[in-house]
Amino acid sequence: MEKTWNNKAWFMVLPVLVLVAFSAVIPLMTVVNYSVQDTFGNNEFFWAGTDWYVDVLTSDRFWDALTRNLVFSAIILAIEIPLGIIIALNMPKKGLGVPVCLVLMALPLLIPWNVVGTIWQVFGRVDIGLLGHTLEAIGINYNYVQNPIDAWVTLIVMDVWHWTSLVVLLCYAGLVSIPDAYYQAAKIDGASRWSVFRYIQLPKMKRVLLIAFLLRFMDSFMIYTEPFVVTGGGPGNSTTFLSIDLVKMAIGQFDLGPAAALSIIYFLIILLLSWIFYTVMTTSDAQS
Repeated sequence: MEKTWNNKAWFMVLPVLVLVAFSAVIPLMTVVNYSVQDTFGNNEFFWAGTDWYVDVLTSDRFWDALTRNLVFSAIILAIEIPLGIIIALNMPKKGLGVPVCLVLMALPLLIPWNVVGTIWQVFGRVDIGLLGHTLEAIGINYNYVQNPIDAWVTLIVMDVWHWTSLVVLLCYAGLVSIPDAYYQAAKIDGASRWSVFRYIQLPKMKRVLLIAFLLRFMDSFMIYTEPFVVTGGGPGNSTTFLSIDLVKMAIGQFDLGPAAALSIIYFLIILLLSWIFYTVMTTSDAQS
């Protein structure tokens, strides 16, 4: 009997495809178009080919900003992933403490990014900020506006405060899905706390940790609002990440061609690194 295909279901997907085309594909193609052309205004464009890509990839400005991004993301992941696991392991699994802890963990995630930057901008000021004034009072010379190390520490602590909750909630969801039978069997066998974590809890959290790792990498690598509000990319260029440098190039200098080429390169770097992380982590998960 010949099988009849019914393709009417594609009409249900058509509105989504149209929405994606207008919100993602068309703007992306516009950026690609700008990246291979030059303009002197009056809506007149001239073919530039790959000149802008070569200029971006051969500039120290790009590589310095990329290095800052990679270092920042590495520090963030090295702090937030272990810290999120530790907090999730110590959260209550039953009783009244569960909703209380979940609400407290979710609160930082509800704050808009620009508000987070404004909070820490005021919080770290030496004259009126609680953190800056306290450190100054105990003899610690802290000034995130003038000292690059202080600026980096402020951004790292701010990001940890804002986003560790996401890792905690994902890890906690993985932990509560573990059946009690696993823990009972481990208790009968006399397994230590470390053995329970290594052989029961960690394997059950691998998939949520993969999600947490990818989300936090992409968010930290694309960070813009918080450092722009707190430091503006300074002092000097010490906190000028690729996102801030891109905005300065596109809006501040109005170099649309180089900015478009940088945005495409930026997008491809994030896509490539995320794919590498995902492939490595899923491969190791399958082998184990």
